[in-house]
Amino acid sequence: MSPSVSLRRHRTLSAALLAGSLLVGGLLTAPAATGLPTAAAATTAVRVNQVGYLPDGPKHATVVTTSSQALTWQLRTSSGAVAASGSTVPHGADQASGQSVQVADFSSYRDTGSGYVLTVDGRSSDPFDIRADLYDRLRSDAMAFFYHQRSGIAIESSLVGSAYAHPAGHLGVAPNKGDTSVPCQSGVCDYTRDVRGGWYDAGDQGKYVVNGGISTWLVVNSFERTQRAGTDEALGDSTLRVPERGNGVPDVLDEARWELDFLMRMQVPDGKPYAGMAFHKVHDAEWTAIPTRPEQDAQIRELHRPSTAATLNLAASAAQCARVYRPYDAEFADRCLAAARKAWTAARAEPALYAPDSDSTGGGAYGDTQVTDEFYWAAAELYATTGESTYRDAVTSSSWHTSAGTFTRYGFGWADTAALGRLTLATVPNELPAADLSRIRSSVTTAADSHLSTMAGQGYGMPLPTDGYFWGSNSALAANAIVLAVADELTGDARYRAGALEAMDYLLGRNALGQSYVTGYGETSSRNQHHRFWAHQADASLPNPPAGSLAGGPNSGLQDPVAEERLAGCAPAACYVDDIGSYSTNEVAINWNAPLAWLAAFAAERTSTGEQPGAACAVTYTVDNAWGDGFTATVTVKNTGPAAVDGWQLGWSYPGGQRVTSAWNATVTQSGTAVVARNVEWNRVIAAGGTASFGLQGSLSGGNNPAPTAFTLDGNACA
Repeated sequence: MSPSVSLRRHRTLSAALLAGSLLVGGLLTAPAATGLPTAAAATTAVRVNQVGYLPDGPKHATVVTTSSQALTWQLRTSSGAVAASGSTVPHGADQASGQSVQVADFSSYRDTGSGYVLTVDGRSSDPFDIRADLYDRLRSDAMAFFYHQRSGIAIESSLVGSAYAHPAGHLGVAPNKGDTSVPCQSGVCDYTRDVRGGWYDAGDQGKYVVNGGISTWLVVNSFERTQRAGTDEALGDSTLRVPERGNGVPDVLDEARWELDFLMRMQVPDGKPYAGMAFHKVHDAEWTAIPTRPEQDAQIRELHRPSTAATLNLAASAAQCARVYRPYDAEFADRCLAAARKAWTAARAEPALYAPDSDSTGGGAYGDTQVTDEFYWAAAELYATTGESTYRDAVTSSSWHTSAGTFTRYGFGWADTAALGRLTLATVPNELPAADLSRIRSSVTTAADSHLSTMAGQGYGMPLPTDGYFWGSNSALAANAIVLAVADELTGDARYRAGALEAMDYLLGRNALGQSYVTGYGETSSRNQHHRFWAHQADASLPNPPAGSLAGGPNSGLQDPVAEERLAGCAPAACYVDDIGSYSTNEVAINWNAPLAWLAAFAAERTSTGEQPGAACAVTYTVDNAWGDGFTATVTVKNTGPAAVDGWQLGWSYPGGQRVTSAWNATVTQSGTAVVARNVEWNRVIAAGGTASFGLQGSLSGGNNPAPTAFTLDGNACA
């Protein structure tokens, strides 16, 4: 990643930045500057997801207008026929964009088709589709980004096309100097290491353990979540464009393994100083020019001093590997677990070995002097994988375990990883006390509720506050959307799914600039992201970034020369320019595409059949005993579908303010009136025609105890 990546996430914006915006005829423009491209100019004041909407998902558009009165909207088909109509809701001044806006909601329209246009007050949106398979291609393209970014392997034209194919980079073949025998920086070590492989981090060709860790975690976690949802086939073998397809291992795990192997190569060998720790990074001794193809890089490569943060990234991602890869390759899982244990022990012995912010020549510094969050994350992964008391104690003794600040409005990221540990503990079966698990899971839904509240106050409906437009803001927004998606998994509450999907709307065009930040998706999409090889703007013989590459997004800090000259006075959400020189707003990075790939898989899996399946369950709810302020009940769910249910969660809402205080034969959590019961291991499978029962005890409010009126099994309504 280019200079200044070490800047931490929480920004304070000046009043001038909050106020700065130019509106001409309702459209955002940027100040002109001779010789440099302007910020993306929206083609229409009606901002939509330029790819489209899911038939059963939310469908919102934002209209830039000075009118304070509600306006009529019309949804027109490709033939021009009016398919639906209604009135906008005035929002008024939107602080993040500096615009006055209104919102059109056409969610009730569920027909499918291509070429829809939303017309408001004589102005029309870009065309878009409404279809169930809307995100299937993006699921594949967003994951393909990582194969494109592989180091140490030829990128094959049969998989990516001739424009993107190139020989293996950094294997020691001239003019490359590495990465098969890389020396350390002066004074760091007196030996060389084979650190081939892995993913190039971003627009540069450095490889960073602290960014590789979170990116790998997100890719693997995406697959682990689909396993819980029973939709992992969509990420299975021969689903992605990778050379390992057809080997019996899910392709998404093949891709992540390319990085995991590299991360373990970065571990300091036994018998050397800092044995078991991880070198912080490897990259060129000086910044490489644009353009430079990977195999043409003649720079000397250097290993940089180990750090506690890098070591804990290795411990966390390798522990996750040991859990998820075991069914496919037990030997590799054992190797991951051994590396994770060794890294954990080494980090405990050196808990404050920090990478200096000054180490930013030739590559990003990725400095981080607060690593208690990495300790918590690594402990959570090791505990979830092993169940061992040593790691459980490290989890429960961490201040992050009960901290209200684990989830923030600004998302998680490479420097803020405690949320990753919390998400693992909330979703991966473990033996923490029931009250502890309930609190952990409630913290996820509380964070999700906060994001929904933020979205409700925004003219563009994004889960990011006005002061959240810093370097990589699109990644922060996507991280918050992941929290919403996990809350949906935990509760079955459709509000959370809708919130996650609306975040995708923002990334794909419903934003202050009417700009899709994903290459190849939408009428007006990013094309000139900052990259050494995908550098068409700098060299016409080279390609633009491939489809599915996410730009970093608006950054009110204006931290590169192009942004400084081009975007002076921009409103926070408009501080973006699609120029290869604007590395602070327009770079690509593995830790930005990883949450995009996670979200694309989440959005795609629910639309693969075209519509939600019908009811496949029946529920009996019986109050067994009741007293003045409490009751016990038995719940029996019957699988009325034709196939076994492997892993289940039953959702309902209490109409009388009841609160669940304990449960048996199921894990039961409650947020507000919403209750979710999840199977325990012994009743995980419900055969076709079979049943599963569990009991609960609850408290009453005012003695009222009306029975729930509706239940959902894995998000589907029961009869």
